[in-house]
Order: sequence, then C-alpha cells, then structure tokens
Amino acid sequence: MSKYINSQQWFEIITHKDYLYVIRERLDEVDPRFYTTYTNLYLITGSHSALLIDTGIGLFPLKPVINNLIMDKKLIVINTHSHFDHIGGNQEFNKILIHKKECGLISKPRDISFLRDSSKKVVKRFQSINYVLPPTKDIQPVRGKEIIDLGEILIEIIHTPGHSPGCISLLTNKNELFTGDTAHYGMMYLTKRTFPVILSNLRKLLDLFDNSKKIEIYPSHEEFAVGKELLVDLIKGITNIDKIWNTKRKDDFLEAWVLSDENFKYAVF
Repeated sequence: MSKYINSQQWFEIITHKDYLYVIRERLDEVDPRFYTTYTNLYLITGSHSALLIDTGIGLFPLKPVINNLIMDKKLIVINTHSHFDHIGGNQEFNKILIHKKECGLISKPRDISFLRDSSKKVVKRFQSINYVLPPTKDIQPVRGKEIIDLGEILIEIIHTPGHSPGCISLLTNKNELFTGDTAHYGMMYLTKRTFPVILSNLRKLLDLFDNSKKIEIYPSHEEFAVGKELLVDLIKGITNIDKIWNTKRKDDFLEAWVLSDENFKYAVF
C-alpha cells in the first residue's frame, strides 16, 4: 500500500513569502522514469485575488488545499503548458487560463495510461478514472503580454515556446519570474529542431535582468528561488550540447536520447 493516503500527506506546502506559497508534489513517487523529483505549483495571493500556477498531477484533491490558503479571495488558475503533470487538477476548478496554442490539448481527455507501468504504487489511484484525466471545463486563452491584477501584485504573461508551443512564463512586479518548464535544473526535455526557439526565449528572459535587476526564478520543477545563473547555465548547456553528444544513451521509455553535463540532464527527441 502507498504511504500517501490524502492531500495533506501528498502535498508539501511551503510558505515562502507572506504572499507566495510553494506547493510541491513528488513526481518521482508517481514515476521515476521522468528523472524528476519535484513538481512545483505556486500560489500568489494579492489583496483581492490569488493566482494558482498549474494544477499538478491530479492524484489527490488540490482545490481544498488552495481554498484553505486563499480564504475568500477570488481565485484565478493558469497552466504554464498542457503536459500531464501540470494540468492534472484542472477539472477541480471552474476556469483555466492557458496559451491559445494549447487550448485544444486540455479540452479533451488526456490519456495517462503510460503510468500503469510505473514501479510506484501510488499511481493505482488513477485506476478509478481508468488512467484518463478529464477535459478542462472552461478554458480562457491567453496570448502573452496580458497583465493579471491580484491587488498590489501585478503579473505579466510572457510567451516562451520551445518546451511546448504554448509554454508561458510569468513575471511579477515584485521581481519573481515563474518559468514553468522553460528553464529549471534537473532534466530538460528538448527537440533539436526547437533549439533556436528555446535559446531565443531563454535570452529573452535573461534580458529581464538588465540594469542589474535582481529577479528570483521559480521553475516548475526541482530547485526554486534561484538566480539568473539558471538561464546562463542552460543557454551554455544547450549551445554546447554537441560537445557531449557522444555520451548519449537511448531511453526506451522516453523514446529519447539522454545525456548530461555538470548542471543538467537532457532528453532529446
């Protein structure tokens, strides 16, 4: 039997700032074949509204956890992109914002039957829905450059495609940058044909640090509250990936080549 039996045990809730909560899930306890330990969800609370960034894997109810944190504030929910570990709890919420290029991907049921073969017992919770995530009820498309006003906290949506066509990042007026899966330490998922787009968007995010502006980066996986060195390291790593290409090995589950340097693993499709 799995050691996780309810939301309280499953979600790690960190009060990082008086207006910023980090809600962590153990992706490696769902399936270690993704080479990733943590999925990070973020909740930002303003004076009248709150923003939930991603809804996670969908193993345990997320909405009661969020309701306990925001009390009577209006809740806005956004997906950084449409991959399963970021949209699993979408059906719990009335409306989901996502980039227009990925609206169609969350409007349909999502097959996650690949998890049946995971070595982790916790995934058996998905048997009740036959390993299919329900479609999102109400979808509001975004395009980038929109501003979300939470009351004293303003958040700009930045379109940063590459990891997927509709990937977004979010920048607050308090100098926090939420990069989704566009940039994080650990395992990066890439396709060679999108390297130029990925690098262009990483440089666009790095440009936000002009004039010695101090910005904290909050990725959707692994370490959070890191500095611009994440972007510098990732740009360098992707630019020089051909230099370590002879170290690659085939991963049959991912159907990708896996290689690594001192800072990252890369799954290249």
